[in-house]
This record gives sequence, C-alpha cells and structure tokens, in this order.
Amino acid sequence: MSLVIPSWQVETRNKTSAAFALAAGAALLLAFAVPFLVSRGVVQDLFFILTMLVLAQNWNLLAGYAGLISVGQQAFVGFGAYAMFACVILFGVDPLIAILTAGVLSMLLAIPTAFFTFRLQGPYFAIGTWVIAEVVRLLLAQWKALGGGTGTSLPREATREMIGVGLMRDVFGMKASASSDALTYWIALILLVSTIGFVYGLLRSKQGLGLAAVRDNEQAARAVGVNARRMKALVYLAASFMTGIAGALIYVQKARISPDAAFSVIDWTAYVIFIVVIGGIGTVEGPIVGVILFFFLQNLLAGYGSWYLLMLGLIGILVMLFAPRGLWGLFSDRTGIQLFPVRRLLRGGSLNRAHKGGPHG
Repeated sequence: MSLVIPSWQVETRNKTSAAFALAAGAALLLAFAVPFLVSRGVVQDLFFILTMLVLAQNWNLLAGYAGLISVGQQAFVGFGAYAMFACVILFGVDPLIAILTAGVLSMLLAIPTAFFTFRLQGPYFAIGTWVIAEVVRLLLAQWKALGGGTGTSLPREATREMIGVGLMRDVFGMKASASSDALTYWIALILLVSTIGFVYGLLRSKQGLGLAAVRDNEQAARAVGVNARRMKALVYLAASFMTGIAGALIYVQKARISPDAAFSVIDWTAYVIFIVVIGGIGTVEGPIVGVILFFFLQNLLAGYGSWYLLMLGLIGILVMLFAPRGLWGLFSDRTGIQLFPVRRLLRGGSLNRAHKGGPHG
C-alpha cells in the first residue's frame, strides 16, 4: 500500500529579501572603498552613523526582542572606552587590540550587573540599569591614573602607530590621521555587519523563537519549556560585549575621554532610544531607517540650541502616536516588504510517495 504525503517547508526568505541581499553585498564592497573615494570629513560622518547604528541594534535586541528596557547602556559604552584607555595608557597595548579587550571586559561587567538587574521587572529594571551606570561612572571618575573627573587623552603616538597605519601610509600614501580614520571606519563597518548578522541569525534560530516567546509572555514561555533567564542572559551579555567594543572604538576616534562624556545618558542612550523608536522597534530594518533620519535631523536642527532636543522629542512623540511600530513598521505594514524577514512561513511543496506493506512492498 502506498501513502501520498505532502512535503512542507518552513521558509523565512522572500523575493524582496533575496534581491536586497544581493544589493547589500554590492553596497558593502563599495562601503569598504569609501575612505579612498571621499573626504576625511565624510568618513567621520559615516563612522558616526555606523557606530550609532551598532548601539541602536544592540538596544533594539534588548528592548525589541528580549523585553529588557534598559536606560543604562551608557555604562557599557563608558566602561568599554575606559577599558581601552587603560589598556593603551597603562599597559601599552595597541588600540586595535585594546578595543577587543574592552568588549570582553564589558561583558564581564555585565555578569554582576545582570545578577542585580534581572531581579527587577519593567520600569524597575530600567531604573536599575541607570543607577548601575551612574555607579560605574562615579567609580571611574575616581581613577586618577586616567585623569579622574576631568578625563585624559590618548597619547598621539598610540593612534599614529596603530596596527595598519604604517602599512596604509606606505602603500597608499595616506597621512597618519587619515589612516587612523580609515581604520576605525572599517572596524565600525565590520562591527555593524557582525552585529546585524548575529541579531538576524539569532532571530531565525530556535533560540530566536524562544526569545520572542519570552518577550511576548514570559510565564507562557516558561510553561512550554523555554529557559527565560538563560535567553535574557545570553542577549544581555552579547549586547554588552558589542556595546563595549563600540564604546572603545568611538573613543579611539575621539582620542579624548571624560566621565561625563563617556557616560552621557543623552548621547549613548536617549539618542539610541530615539533612533530605534522612530525607525521601528522590534525590527532589524527600523534602526537603519532611524539612524539615517537622526543624522539628517541632527545636522538640520543642531544650530537651534536647546530647542534641538525639544524638537527631537516632539518628533518622537508624533511618531509614537501615529506610527506606534515606527516608520519602517508603518511602511512594512502597508507594502508587505521585509528586508530581514524572521516570520516563518509554512509552504507546501511536491507530494512524496511513501510505501507501506510487507517485505515485497
């Protein structure tokens, strides 16, 4: 006897995402050539966009996918930056190696941080992360070897003799400052691609399904066997690692640090939340849209002083009222377009025949 069994396949990709993947690959190749094609000022602007997007993707991973609304991510930006400065100034480590070390140390900082904050829920968790960031800032402000409350600067030779600077000077004839900017830009680009790749890969995995279940209803997720605490810890540690690297990278490019700047809640958390909210929380595409809009708004409105922050706040309120899922969410709902699809679709395929019977079929 033969049975006809339909073949089913679970898919996440669509035609739009496949075309976008090809376009993104071509754009990525062009992006690596940017330092040779544009001025140093444009490279620095692109570096700002890339690093802010890394911070936004990590905050979106926490809040949009794990339900961890943190307003203390400046703790890992500042700690990563100070860890990099300590490695370079106190131990003579090359800045590029110090950047990776800063990420590891930031992840280690996240372990005791998570121990306390994960005992809090909702707004208490948000306030707890902010308090911890302030504690870290106050502690590092007492570190006299790194300038105390006034901060310090990287030695000039540290960035001028960074790994790769000499090679670029000899091969391409670039000045040390331009070579340093190009190197930090490339690292920011690699970090962004790695961050988006990690987030998208996680969301498409079995763990991503568990993470979405935890975000939507933690009690129900626990009931079906999802280890909610382990999923949150994984996301929290990963976000702290990448945020710490981003913070260290930003301050390699700045070459000057102070506690107030490195732990600024406006620069490293409020702006990041604004980017994610107006772009679209809970989507990979949302922060990309948000950071581009934020960059243009910043350049357009920055000359208005304190009115600048008020106008950003007003824009954020309007978007939340009329497009709760952000600008990308509004666009995607109306067009059905998804560049990074994570929704799983069950598609029926051809029919397979299975034979059942005795030894002779």
